[in-house]
Formats: sequence, structure tokens, C-alpha cells
Amino acid sequence: MAQGNNSIKKVLIVAFSLCIVCSVIVSTAAVALRPAQQLNQELDRKTNILNVANLYEPGMDVEEAFRTQITARVVELDTGEYTDQFNPDTFDGFEASRDPATGRTLSGDRDIAGLSRVENFATIYLIGDEENPDQIVLPIRGQGLWGRMMGFLAVEGDGNTIVSITYYDHSETPGLGAEVNNPRWQAQWEGKKIYEEEGDLSPEIHLTKGGASNQYEVDALSGATLTSNGVTNMLQFWLSEEAFALYLARFRSGTEPSDAEDTDTNFDDVEGA
Repeated sequence: MAQGNNSIKKVLIVAFSLCIVCSVIVSTAAVALRPAQQLNQELDRKTNILNVANLYEPGMDVEEAFRTQITARVVELDTGEYTDQFNPDTFDGFEASRDPATGRTLSGDRDIAGLSRVENFATIYLIGDEENPDQIVLPIRGQGLWGRMMGFLAVEGDGNTIVSITYYDHSETPGLGAEVNNPRWQAQWEGKKIYEEEGDLSPEIHLTKGGASNQYEVDALSGATLTSNGVTNMLQFWLSEEAFALYLARFRSGTEPSDAEDTDTNFDDVEGA
């Protein structure tokens, strides 16, 4: 007996075939669009770096501005020295943190930013002259209320005075923690100091409730205590001896970082596309 068009068998065959076709279309689209997505991500990263350094202007050629005004270098965090083991244009610190060869595990009081693992090398961005930069842009990340927050901190060439801060990836609550990207709140950071004394490796900069009362304080986000704590913790980590303190100390003392001696180690696996 012939089966009708509404038989279970035919319905299942049609449904299965449709799933296969849709899967092929989605997979093909994902592969085809990946290069464009990567280019957009790279453009967004460069835009944020220019923005935190107060160099971005609407309608500008971001690629040209980045190429002519910014120099990327990779820093070995343990020494504060530059290294040529990696290509700064492709090196991915976040991916490097996952590799035992280029990252390390954090726990307890050492992991105040909630990172679990951190890279041993990081890409920084110099504005102006490479040996005597006007600004230094540092990548920062850490846990907020709902997840990881990733951003950039711009510091003047003295290694101690903050220019600005911005976050390009976070999932904080709109109107509360998401105010980290409110220009009025970001404006408070300009001119704030990180360390008290020249030789200090422990940062003093932090968020405080009720309004800032000195050059090491920034007013906390209203109604967003956990996000504010997250911002303080990630700055306390990334500006400490665990991360960029030794690097910044060289600018504060007037001794520019030098190039560390190269090794034959191949770290291509932790470089991005």
C-alpha cells in the first residue's frame, strides 16, 4: 500500500534532509565569513586602542592612524624587558595564558582578578617615540559581576599617570556596571596616579564609594559594587609585580626597557591568526 505524503517516514526523511542542508549552509557561511569577522575584530581592537589614547576621531582611517602613531611590542612580565620571540601583531596574550610554556597558574591571594591563569608575556602599545613614548597602552582583564571584562588602560610616558581607561568586552548590567564605558565616568581617570613612590611595585589606584578624595582614587560606579570591586582588583593585579609593575618602573626611573636576549624557543602555537 502506497504511503501518503504525511506518513511518519516521509516526514522524518524531509526533516532530516532539511537539517543536513541547513547545516551545510550554516557551516559554509561560517567558514566564508570568518576572515571578515577576524578583520572586524582586529579593526575594533585598534579603534579601542586609539580611543583610550585619545587619538580616535570619527571617520578617520583607523589602519593608517594605528600604523603611523602606534608601535606594538611584546614585554616579558617577569623582567619588564621587551622580547622579539613573538610577533606583536599576532601574539595573543589570552591564548598564551592557556599554554604551560607561556603562561602560569594563579591561586589564592595572587589571583585577585579572578583569572586562574595568566600569560608570561603581553603586548603593549607605545604612542609616539618608541624609546620615549608619550603614552603606553596596557591590556587589562578580570572578573566583573557577570563575567570577564576586557579593556585597555592608557598611561603617560612617565609610567605613573593615567590617561584613560576603556572596556571593549564585558557583560555588566546596563545602567549599572556597564557604566564603565560612560564617558563621564571615564573622564575621572585622567591625571590619576598609580604608585606613591618611584620604587613602589604595589599600585595605590582604586575605586572608592562616596567620591574620590585624592589622586589615587576614582569614584566607584553607583549601584554596581561588585563591578567596581572587579575594576579595582584587575588594576591592582595588572599594575602589580605579577604583571606590568616592573615594566612601568623603568619609565618611572628614566630607564627605558631594553630588548631581552632572544632564545631559540618556538612559540608559534600561541600566536593568533
